[in-house]
Amino acid sequence: MTAKSIIRIDSAPPRHWVGDGFHVHGMFSYNQDAHLYSPFLMLDYGAPYVCEPRDVANGATPRGVGSHPHRGFETVTIAYSGEVAHRDSSGGGGIIGVGDVQWMTAGSGLVHDEFHSKAFSKSGGIMHMVQLWVNLPAKDKMTKPGYQAITQAAIPQTMLDGASVRVIAGSHNAHDVQAKGAAKTFTPMNVWDVRIKAGQTMSLPQPDGWTTLLLVQSGKIAVNDSNEVGAAQLVMLSRSGTDVSITASQDTQLLLLAGEPIDEPVVGYGPFVMNTEQEIRQAFVDFNAGKFGQINE
Repeated sequence: MTAKSIIRIDSAPPRHWVGDGFHVHGMFSYNQDAHLYSPFLMLDYGAPYVCEPRDVANGATPRGVGSHPHRGFETVTIAYSGEVAHRDSSGGGGIIGVGDVQWMTAGSGLVHDEFHSKAFSKSGGIMHMVQLWVNLPAKDKMTKPGYQAITQAAIPQTMLDGASVRVIAGSHNAHDVQAKGAAKTFTPMNVWDVRIKAGQTMSLPQPDGWTTLLLVQSGKIAVNDSNEVGAAQLVMLSRSGTDVSITASQDTQLLLLAGEPIDEPVVGYGPFVMNTEQEIRQAFVDFNAGKFGQINE
């Protein structure tokens, strides 16, 4: 097997606020080099930060993002610390807690909001999350909206010597046992939450031809015996090759994203990502006409 080579290593840019609740590093977005990241469109990394308590019992509003629309893709929110309350016009919703994942299919269009849960707002604490946008192929852009609430207990985990993989989507083989991810996806992909102990080497092979990205959240690693990569850095590997070998010099937490590229035009504007400008214009027309529905209070 041939190793995937490192194409680029990007350090996290300065944080920005999404609403008033999520202080994130925008690791990449569809606005630049979209074809290189396909099938992924955007990655916001909410590195750990402290949220002060809010007196929600006496009317203070939880931090977060108010009602806004989406069309043409999926959003994936992974919670490591803190809690987020989600609601959308398709009827999906609930509390995303520690270890949980929310996989929302915007498809033909919906509106949703995301706020710190009332319990977390009251207590305050550390917020640590990732939000990923996953593209939909043209044939599925207008699919019916949907919502997958994936609890920590529903996510299979494989254990290796000094390492573990939580399989959110796709599949992972360990000791000849295949763990299949809890999420249903429209195109083939792997979304793995990986932990590696210092001094350990782990093999995480990915299919030839697939986009492969590694978001290092903490620790330090060498990838395929090459450059060292540290916290808040994103590694892009070549599509050619299959081998991905990771050696940790410190206890490390990382998110592996790998997927079959969608070889179609990406045309986006804000919360809408389609294939043509006409489809973007139609998204605005449909949203303004109320066709995305509304959130039930």
